[in-house]
Amino acid sequence: MSETNDCPCASKKTFSDCCKPYITGKAEAPTAEALMRARYSSYATGHIDFIEKTHAPESPHEFDRKASEEWSKKSTWTGLHIHATKDGGPNDTTGVVNFIAGYCQDGKDYEHEEIATFRKDGNKWLFVEGKSPKPQTHINDAPAPGRNDPCHCGSGKKFKKCHG
Repeated sequence: MSETNDCPCASKKTFSDCCKPYITGKAEAPTAEALMRARYSSYATGHIDFIEKTHAPESPHEFDRKASEEWSKKSTWTGLHIHATKDGGPNDTTGVVNFIAGYCQDGKDYEHEEIATFRKDGNKWLFVEGKSPKPQTHINDAPAPGRNDPCHCGSGKKFKKCHG
């Protein structure tokens, strides 16, 4: 990747001004979000050593280097979107980042959504665990349509003659 290319993490900065210093070890990520962005960029650029190096030893899931290398090589990385962060600032010791990582494999687009937990060890942020977000439950609190009410689908028919 060229020094002047946009960073894969979608920060709108160049790779050399964004994630590269963290990936190459010239600097430590100052926040949990910065580490998350650098980890995404590492997958996108094939720097799996950085992923392994920033994986906390107490993580409930062992780091699978072979699977990570394969995923990195077989995917075209299409962008990172950070939904939310909780803590994870320069003065915090823990942080949570909710994100969607976009990638393409075999011509199909995918989104990997995760809520990632990080902890700080001295001045170094480490990835502890990633969990899938729980699906939102939708509760319909509107009254049920009456038999003679117009159908909700917009057909113009009465509910009883359409979806009733």
